[in-house]
Amino acid sequence: MTSETNSGLKSQPQWQSRLHVPTASSRPDQPADFTKLDIPPAGAAERPATDVPAEQTRELAYGLVRVLDDDGKALGDWNPQLDADTLRQGLRHMLHVRAYDERMFRMQRQGNLSFYIKCTGEEAVAVAQGMALKSGDMLFPSYRQHGLLFVRGRSVLDMMCHCLSNSRDNIKGRQLPIMYSWKEGNFFSISGNLGTQFSQSVGWAMASAYKGEDHVSSAWVGDGTVAAADVYHALHFAATYRAPALLNVVNNQWAISTPQSFASTGTTFAARAQGFNIPGIRVDGNDFLAVYAVTQWAAERARQGHGPTMIELYSYRVASHSTSDNPDAYRDKTEAERWPLGDPVERLKQHLINLGEWSEEQHQALEAELKDEMTASWKEAVKYGSLEEGPHWPVSAMFEDVFKEMPAHLRKQRQDLGV
Repeated sequence: MTSETNSGLKSQPQWQSRLHVPTASSRPDQPADFTKLDIPPAGAAERPATDVPAEQTRELAYGLVRVLDDDGKALGDWNPQLDADTLRQGLRHMLHVRAYDERMFRMQRQGNLSFYIKCTGEEAVAVAQGMALKSGDMLFPSYRQHGLLFVRGRSVLDMMCHCLSNSRDNIKGRQLPIMYSWKEGNFFSISGNLGTQFSQSVGWAMASAYKGEDHVSSAWVGDGTVAAADVYHALHFAATYRAPALLNVVNNQWAISTPQSFASTGTTFAARAQGFNIPGIRVDGNDFLAVYAVTQWAAERARQGHGPTMIELYSYRVASHSTSDNPDAYRDKTEAERWPLGDPVERLKQHLINLGEWSEEQHQALEAELKDEMTASWKEAVKYGSLEEGPHWPVSAMFEDVFKEMPAHLRKQRQDLGV
């Protein structure tokens, strides 16, 4: 846009289009700054009825459901009123996950594993959600929700054997470490093709509803994956058929090396559900009680036939994206320490101590117990084969478990290999 002056000369443009490049919470040469985050007080969000129309959940999509305050006190309508035994069980599961992560990360650094991904700082996401769901509900996780396996009682030994791809690996060496699968526990195979689990989850939920079952499905993706088309295909089908599905977005602030601002479009991820006529709820992902309550609400809504819910779990990835990643190359080294919503383990621990149901001595004893368990489980796991020496599944196993009757071309390939 230009204008002409009395002299006939054109003036400078009054405006000019510029490419907007989203900013990160920090960079290696830029300290983290979370002061601009709008974090409402614990207990401020109202808990609506489970049959609430999607358009009336706008405040929940743009706000943040919190139950535990900074002193570990539970407040507000969303408090699930869990008994002390359940809270202690949740704390144990989170510590169990953390002990497992520490052991497996160390084994990878020593050359005993090829690859690993930790979920440090995000333990409440999988543990609280897994505990709020029923055993018949189907889980479609991403690669940072192995806490679900702990909740459902998966053997640590079997998880380790999978990561080693040894002779006890239930996937027969066909998957990356941490991409678990457990049919008996209704834990769907983790896929490296991110976003597919949303569509798979909605399809399963539609089938379950068609058969008249009382089950729901739950799927998880990260903030970066929300840019994938599969996510929106799933939202469309979930809304159209009122699929009994929970669609979870774990906003841990970073994809592999890009900040969540590259995928958020300047709003919350939960708010995207509004355009599909799906309730969207944004919850403090480091608050065990809040995550449990929101998941319980969404599951109840789905079982009652009111359709899906999209949940944004607002958390922080403390560790590297994987053992192949160096976060110091793209974010401030002190960013995790500055994260304002704290550590999920410490917050639940403090809540239990406030209730008189836990102590620092009990906490330290449990940490030591779980550490010893990891050492014993690892020693047992390598008896079934190590990364370097095996034994591993035979090459012939790659031809199995795909077709009920092996096609001729695969039989020929197997014969050509001599296996």
